[in-house]
Amino acid sequence: MRANRRLIITGIITILIVAFLGAFRLPYYIYKPGTADPLNDIVEVTGGYESEGDMHLVTVRGGQATPLQWMLAKIRPFHQIYPLEEIRPEGVTEEEYFHAQLQMMESSQEASKVVAYQAAEKEIDITYEGVYVMNVIEGMPAEEILETGDQIVKVDGQEIKETSDLINYVTNMEAGESVTLSIVRKDKEIERDLELAPFPDNPDKVGVGISLVTDRSVKVSPEVNVKSGQIGGPSAGLMFSLEIYDQLTESDLTKGYEIAGTGEINYEGQVGRIGGIDKKVVAASEHGADVFFAPNEEGREGSNYQIAKKAAEEIDTNMKVVPVDTFNDALEYLQNLKPQQEA
Repeated sequence: MRANRRLIITGIITILIVAFLGAFRLPYYIYKPGTADPLNDIVEVTGGYESEGDMHLVTVRGGQATPLQWMLAKIRPFHQIYPLEEIRPEGVTEEEYFHAQLQMMESSQEASKVVAYQAAEKEIDITYEGVYVMNVIEGMPAEEILETGDQIVKVDGQEIKETSDLINYVTNMEAGESVTLSIVRKDKEIERDLELAPFPDNPDKVGVGISLVTDRSVKVSPEVNVKSGQIGGPSAGLMFSLEIYDQLTESDLTKGYEIAGTGEINYEGQVGRIGGIDKKVVAASEHGADVFFAPNEEGREGSNYQIAKKAAEEIDTNMKVVPVDTFNDALEYLQNLKPQQEA
């Protein structure tokens, strides 16, 4: 009887330990290689052309760690552990964080659409609805002067239609110089004087300390539909633009290859840095990609391209890692690529 009781207690304790290891959430976030999904299942241009190969959207899997996942991540390659507050600020729920990621995906798709349709010389109509403050950087002049949601309409009396108007205006200015911003807040237009200062993470660059977003509506012909589902973040921008362009133009841009890559893209077609690129290299290689585009960041030390190239060497893949600074860099590389049957 005593032995049976001991066995039951041992079993209960074992169940509780297993439940703790597999279900309890630690204050850590784990990123690991994800998938490389073919974009012809996600992007559909009305009457678009088909290709022999595929463009691939590459993802990183992420989630709050359980004790078991934390232990496995400590020993598995290309698994990275972060304190939760570095990924999701205090007070932001998982649902709110995920919603923000989906919003960034939508913005990425819109920029990709603009870049691809303009490059393919197809019909596109852009209506600018305003420039808004998305975030205020702590310790910069805008702190306690500007607020998230403020619409910026003028700088020193000059009209602001998109974010680049303000960025270009202050580019050649120096720390200590001032600008007057006309903003709309709660339906009232007000003016605020702000002094420019160096950015904490980039002392060579000055600004007032805000991140901006341009609200614009885009109409295109032929129509395009993007079904990205629950995939979030801005990093698929480059590959979206290449897939849309490929469907818009008769020539097969893939040449029969499996093309993967990553990089945020802006409306001017510039490709920006993203996180977790080493994990994306692993995911793309495991899914049989032949080419992987990586943001070059104009060749700076520690660029996405350098990290991607190192990861490719570590896993000994035959996949070609290609540095790109713009959409046109990637486009020209593919246009000059020999068809697979000739390579």
